[in-house]
Amino acid sequence: MHTREGRPSASESVLVAGLAKSFGATPVLQGVDLTVPAGSLVALLGPSGCGKTTLLRAVAGLERPDAGEVRVADRVLSGLGAFVPPERRHIGMVFQDAALFPHLTVARNVGYGLPRRDPEHRRRVSEALELVGLSGFEERTTSTLSGGQAQRVAIARALAPRPSVMLLDEPFSSLDAPLRAELRLEVRRMLTAIDATAIFVTHDQEEAFMVGDEVAVMSAGRVVQQGPPSRLYELPATREIAEFIGDANFIPGHGDGEVAHTPIGPIPVLGGPLGPVEVMVRPERVLAVPGDLATVTAVEYYGHDAVYLVDLDEGPVVRSRVIGAPRLGPGDRVDLEFTGDPTVAYGVGAATAAAVAA
Repeated sequence: MHTREGRPSASESVLVAGLAKSFGATPVLQGVDLTVPAGSLVALLGPSGCGKTTLLRAVAGLERPDAGEVRVADRVLSGLGAFVPPERRHIGMVFQDAALFPHLTVARNVGYGLPRRDPEHRRRVSEALELVGLSGFEERTTSTLSGGQAQRVAIARALAPRPSVMLLDEPFSSLDAPLRAELRLEVRRMLTAIDATAIFVTHDQEEAFMVGDEVAVMSAGRVVQQGPPSRLYELPATREIAEFIGDANFIPGHGDGEVAHTPIGPIPVLGGPLGPVEVMVRPERVLAVPGDLATVTAVEYYGHDAVYLVDLDEGPVVRSRVIGAPRLGPGDRVDLEFTGDPTVAYGVGAATAAAVAA
């Protein structure tokens, strides 16, 4: 398979293996493993300080790892005694700040990384601006651009040299919410249109799920789980991941391997541990119906859906999500039922569900 630029797409895959990096006595990356298939977009998701930006800079060659490897297809960029400098990696990078040159026009900003005597210089600049929706902006000064336009120019500048890999480090963090939502969909469209391989760093779970073909969750300098967004949401490897990537109930129970017996009834689980467990149940998988096992204590109404806070007579407070307007109110007596496919359970003081979601 080939990209639209004619390069073999196999040349664009990225492999990070056992990457480690410390600053002084502080370890930042601790044996990171990450795979980005050719032509795919992987969202790197994690809280501030978990090592996301350092990993991106190591892939770009802006940081020299202490150990481990970075490969683009069959080329070793870092490791095994090799270290390819950033300018020879054929990797484009977009930072949080657009970092445009204020004294240059839009066209000269976009063409900054291209050889001056390249006969295709002007065409490449025009193509990059067309891709980001800014045709006709060539002679504009950067001071006349909005925040969203400035980031589009920064993306065009990274795309103009036709890099084999694109790295984006929270490029929309300074923009307001509506513009962020618009641009992240546009960026996904752009990268898909050119069959790009890309790593997109974010701390926003919604953004990661919307942008990424796969999501890699980072914590304390490691990638702790990687997979399609739906798998991470439904089958998080650990309790910490379940909490980080969405609203979750953790219902106590007793597991027998395939079923966990809980205060809301038996819940099917995938390869769950034996003995005391906490069952991860998303609120939309809990159905509240009139009954006599629990009491609705509060209702959170969001317009498109609503969440009941339900206090079990013998058990914890459980969140139940319904589509549309709520039909129950505080004080109503209800039963709770689990719906949908098997979920995951985490052992209490025992093994976690890592083996299930790996």
